[in-house]
Amino acid sequence: MAALATTLCTAKQCSMFTVARESRRNEQGQGDCSVQQLCTSSLDSVDHRLARQKAAQFLREAEKNKRQIEKLEKERTLSAQCRKNGWTDVCGELEEHEKVLEDERNAEKLNLQKQLVKIHNGVRKFQTQLTDVKPTPELIERLKEIMSEVEISINTLKEEQRSCLEELLKEDRTCRQEITAYEKKIENWSLAAKSDPKPLAAPTVKTKLPDRDLPAEVRALEVFLQKTGGLNGGWDQFDHQAFLRVWTRHSGQPAYRKEAKLYLPAKTLEEIEEHEDWHQELISLQDRKREAVQRWKASKQQERQTRIQSQKEVEEAERREKEAKSQAHQHRTEEEKREAARRLEEWREEKRRNEEREKEQRLCEEIQRRRREKEERRRQLEVKLTVEEQLRLRREQEEEEGRRKREEEQREMEERRKEATQAIRHFKERDLHKVEAKLQEKQLREKEEEERQKRIAAKFKEKVDSQVSRDPSRLTRPTKGWDERMKHIGPSGGGPVLQMFHRAVPTWRQGL
Repeated sequence: MAALATTLCTAKQCSMFTVARESRRNEQGQGDCSVQQLCTSSLDSVDHRLARQKAAQFLREAEKNKRQIEKLEKERTLSAQCRKNGWTDVCGELEEHEKVLEDERNAEKLNLQKQLVKIHNGVRKFQTQLTDVKPTPELIERLKEIMSEVEISINTLKEEQRSCLEELLKEDRTCRQEITAYEKKIENWSLAAKSDPKPLAAPTVKTKLPDRDLPAEVRALEVFLQKTGGLNGGWDQFDHQAFLRVWTRHSGQPAYRKEAKLYLPAKTLEEIEEHEDWHQELISLQDRKREAVQRWKASKQQERQTRIQSQKEVEEAERREKEAKSQAHQHRTEEEKREAARRLEEWREEKRRNEEREKEQRLCEEIQRRRREKEERRRQLEVKLTVEEQLRLRREQEEEEGRRKREEEQREMEERRKEATQAIRHFKERDLHKVEAKLQEKQLREKEEEERQKRIAAKFKEKVDSQVSRDPSRLTRPTKGWDERMKHIGPSGGGPVLQMFHRAVPTWRQGL
């Protein structure tokens, strides 16, 4: 029972732990939650505290029941030892059955402890995963898996305990029915014994009546038992007792045969039915014997009335004396009962007043606790608002710094653009000067070449004197191709520079 209470408490703590961890993870994922969520989490914490208090109360009751069970087991053991001398075989069976039950309880307790350790390890693993970590998708998936494993373990444990309790309740109802049947049987025995009052005369030696003095019903029962194998119907005592338990449990209905077949695997259904017929016949003969014995006792009583008439006066006097003593004793007993009832009522009244005072005290403590919690929530809200204001100011400051930084970068970029424009203009002028110098040098070389050609022509003219009329200026005139070529000559660097190649700047030096 204590193990079951521990299981229920652990399951409840696991569920509360899961809810608390989920709220904590939501607070980490959302940096600025609203005031309503804060109040809701505070109310949830109050509910969790009340649940823990109920669990603690349940554990206290379970521990109390456990101590009571141990006390009853000790008393049962002492009672069994006191009665062991006359019932050796029965006590041996009881001890063996008790040992089997003890082994089953120990195995169930060990299994329950293993399941509790598994759940506890899962919760500890969940706590470890939540300690000082950032909420990543992989972590969330891992936490979901751990939570699913813990939840499955708890549900499995609850289902096993529920099925176990249902089986125990069924066995308890069955045992109650059997005990009720045995109690009725014992009451019938006691009624039969009381119906035959013993005379107050001197004890006489009992003598067995001859068969001719026995009633026919008694002789019929004895003959039936001799023919059918005694009180067990030819079966051994263990099988017959198992048959009686099942037959009594089902009140003699035919449905008992299937269960009886399970308890008596060595017996066939025909043998069980024959034993049932034998048992019903035995009950019928026993009832007729009991009725015959009652009639015989009534006749004997009538005969004894004549013999004990002389003793009635003495018995009447003794009876009156006993009645007087009994009335006096009853009067004292009633007085004691009234006194005990009065003391009990006073004790109950005092207990009720104490409970009312304790209830009022708990109510005051609860009010004070709620006030403290309300003040704590208000303080936390103020702290939260202060933190939010500081965060807002920090964000504004960071935004202002970012804006200034962007303006500075823009200004630096404009300066670099101007410097690049000036450098491009300088490069253009330099290229233009170079082109002009090359063009002048080329024209100078062409002029020198022209003069050289003139000198060569003059030398040839001096050597060869020809009368051919020629145009001397034709040699010095530029050709049409040259004229066309000279039309397209211009400065090479006159156009805008679209792209300038520079060496790459390392990443760590960019922006310096």
